[in-house]
Amino acid sequence: MSESLLEIRDLKMHFPMKQGVFQRTKNEVKAVNGVSFTVNKGETLGIVGESGCGKSTLARTIVGLLKPTSGDILFEGESILQYNAKEFHRLRRNIQMVYQDPFTSLNPRMRAGDIISAPLKAYNQTDNLKNRVLELMDLVGLKAEDYHKLPHQFSGGQRQRIGIARALALNPKLIILDEPVSALDVSVQAQVINLLEDLQEELGLTYLFIAHDLSVIRHISDKVGVMYLGKMMELSESESLYKNARHPYTNALLSAIPIPSSAREKKRERIVLTGELPSPSEPPSGCVFHTRCPFATEFCKGNVPAFDVDEDNSPGHYVSCFYPMDNKREEFARQ
Repeated sequence: MSESLLEIRDLKMHFPMKQGVFQRTKNEVKAVNGVSFTVNKGETLGIVGESGCGKSTLARTIVGLLKPTSGDILFEGESILQYNAKEFHRLRRNIQMVYQDPFTSLNPRMRAGDIISAPLKAYNQTDNLKNRVLELMDLVGLKAEDYHKLPHQFSGGQRQRIGIARALALNPKLIILDEPVSALDVSVQAQVINLLEDLQEELGLTYLFIAHDLSVIRHISDKVGVMYLGKMMELSESESLYKNARHPYTNALLSAIPIPSSAREKKRERIVLTGELPSPSEPPSGCVFHTRCPFATEFCKGNVPAFDVDEDNSPGHYVSCFYPMDNKREEFARQ
């Protein structure tokens, strides 16, 4: 049995919408609306979904940048939501984050060495400070002469390496990667993902990897969770999800992944979603996906499907759907 590092229990993050002179709450934006999952030590959980599904809000809630409306977050078996400021400061060294934009996440007036050393200074780990920073720079593929350079003097991929080195400075147990390669060129994306895989193997890291593209996280993730409108639609081992996705939304995302073979591309079934993503302030009743689902029934409109294990599929495969699909996605398994 793998040991749990992070456990999310029915987490909700609702933002009040205020209006008028007296700022009365008119409605709520349900950015994260009852999400649960577990990340075991040493594994990578990939979270995917369209823009606006709540995956970045989820990440910011876990690291403490947002206080959740309800639910619980357990780290190494302890609830962290009850921590005081001193306890949470001690925890933060074990949970670090790499942000989406490698330029805006770095202070443009600070040199690379100072950016990487900032966490070490915050926790008074200043012995042999420069040597430790140079060690981190070498670990992520930066040169010693880059120590005094400013962020604008680096490429996008190099700036993201600075962000990764900063996240590694305190030897964390969990790193949350919020779309770390989406702002990079395709060739650079592969380099950064390979770097992250090497670091995980070398340092025994645990990742929560957030992306909007299933093809990006396919090879780095042990498990994959698919979010839609603040809810988890499907969660399973990576191989099981790509070979036999059960939720119509997951299948739609998979069918949008380009296949190198033109012959196979022409033959495969495409699931095209219609309509716009509903507002998280007014999510649809029943199953939140029913307004765009090509297989929705009247029953879906008035009832909320539970997020349960799919007994007809592999163990540990969770799906939130009354009528899960039975499509064997062999074309993705062969890629």
